[in-house]
Order: sequence, then structure tokens, then C-alpha cells
Amino acid sequence: MPENATYTIPLWPLLLYAGIVILLLGTILTLSYVLGQHHNERATGKPYEGGIEQTGSARLRFSAQFYLVAMLFVIFDIEAVFLMLWALGFYELGWPGYIGASIFVTQLVVVLIYEWGTGALDIGLNGRKLLKAMHQKN
Repeated sequence: MPENATYTIPLWPLLLYAGIVILLLGTILTLSYVLGQHHNERATGKPYEGGIEQTGSARLRFSAQFYLVAMLFVIFDIEAVFLMLWALGFYELGWPGYIGASIFVTQLVVVLIYEWGTGALDIGLNGRKLLKAMHQKN
């Protein structure tokens, strides 16, 4: 190969592909509009939620515990990915890989026990509070 050689990549295949995509998109949208149903009944513009009439706002406030549990789910989901990759390379990693994976799982178990002990996983009703409230009613 010569040292000063410059190679140009033709741009026409990319432009042709983009043109075909835009043409296909326009065709699909036009056919959908022309062949689709057009009706305007009383309930057409209303949101449908299981047959229940809409009341109030859709903006709900979630407890901070919900987000904590969501973050824990993400963390433990990523942990599953790491363990799957470790399992794929089990024979190549040998004992050092096994020891490393064991330390990793031990750390995750310690974190899970800590989170459980601090009450981070208690997102629903507390059973003791519920029983106490039921006894006070009676």
C-alpha cells in the first residue's frame, strides 16, 4: 500500500438507504391513515383504564422506600449478570476465579442482610402495626 494513498468511501449507498427508509415510513403512515378507522364517539377521546371512569390526577407520589428497593433490584440484577459471566468462564478461571466469585457473593449476602436488618426491604404494611390497629378497632 502506498504511504500517501487516500481512500474515499462512496456516500451514495447511505443516501439511498436513508431515502428508502423515509419513503417506506411515509408510505406506512399514509396507508395507516387512509385505511384506518375514523370515528368520533363520546368515549373515543377518554382514557380507558379497565372500564373505570377517570378520577383525580395521574400524578402519584411514591415513598422513598420504593426507590430504595428499586435500586437494590438493579444492584442484584447486575450481580446476576456478573455471576452468569463468571459461570461461562468457570473452567478458564479455575480456583482464583472461584475464590473471587465466592468473595463477591459473600459481600452481596452481607449487604442483603444489612439492608434487611435496617428495614430497607419493608415496603408494605407492617404486620405488627396492622394487628395492633385491628385490635384497637375491636
